[in-house]
Amino acid sequence: MSAVSKMAFDNAYEAITEENDARWAYGTGFTDPLAGVDTTVPAEVDGADLAAYCLMLGDDALILSHRLQQWCTHAPELEDEVALANIGLDLLGQARMLLTRAGKADGSDRTEDSFAFFRAEHEFRNVRLAEAPNGDFAFSMARLLVFATWRLALLQRLTSSIDPVLAAIAAKGVKEVTYHRDYAAQWVVRLGDGTELSHERMQAGLDAVWPLVGELFEPHPVELRLGPAAVDVRELRPEFDEVIAQVLGAATLQVPDAEPLAGVSGKAGRDGVHTEAMGYLLAELQSVARAHPEATW
Repeated sequence: MSAVSKMAFDNAYEAITEENDARWAYGTGFTDPLAGVDTTVPAEVDGADLAAYCLMLGDDALILSHRLQQWCTHAPELEDEVALANIGLDLLGQARMLLTRAGKADGSDRTEDSFAFFRAEHEFRNVRLAEAPNGDFAFSMARLLVFATWRLALLQRLTSSIDPVLAAIAAKGVKEVTYHRDYAAQWVVRLGDGTELSHERMQAGLDAVWPLVGELFEPHPVELRLGPAAVDVRELRPEFDEVIAQVLGAATLQVPDAEPLAGVSGKAGRDGVHTEAMGYLLAELQSVARAHPEATW
């Protein structure tokens, strides 16, 4: 089902301008994403670790949002143009809140723009799955299914975080990412259980994504130190495997058997070690802000 048909509007333009829609890019439409929110860090939580964790989750959303917007004018149908733009805006909204929370938590008051546009590649903490080039539509749907299934399980648990701001962001995000997962699952089933060619392409997309899956379940020391303020990603694997198995079963696809993509000296995206694609992505993402650093719009 398309993004438009899931909304109670006559057309997409109403959805964009409707202020009361709970799904439309909840991080947009105001200057400070956390305006009016008490951003005091709980006494039992280390502010630097909380900021680092928010950057991890915020960078995941920011970088995948950028990849999704690259599908604009390239998706197979007009309704998918709207759906992918909608999903990208949802993730951008999450990124805005999480990056702003990072600047409050570490006491630096760095803004979302500062984090997004004026960090170097090695300072980004997103998983490498988010930065991978889009490939064909089957690859992007496989990537979105994997990412959304993992992130939904994470956000559901994060609603119990002892940091109230992080818990509130997660609670809002659950509603968004549930749709992201369902949208991707529908496409994976449609392509996997379609023609011989679409089945082959969908399986190839899954095979290409799978080496990037293992990193999602490798806990970072920051996550472990934060304890009940964060989520131990190792706990997510059983739920993830169950959901993926259900979708792939309906799609007549096989769970790939692939070795995880190795990091550098045991380090990967959470440590600022990225693939070659990341540098090109940031050059595009940051070019205008770096060329005109004092500009306002």
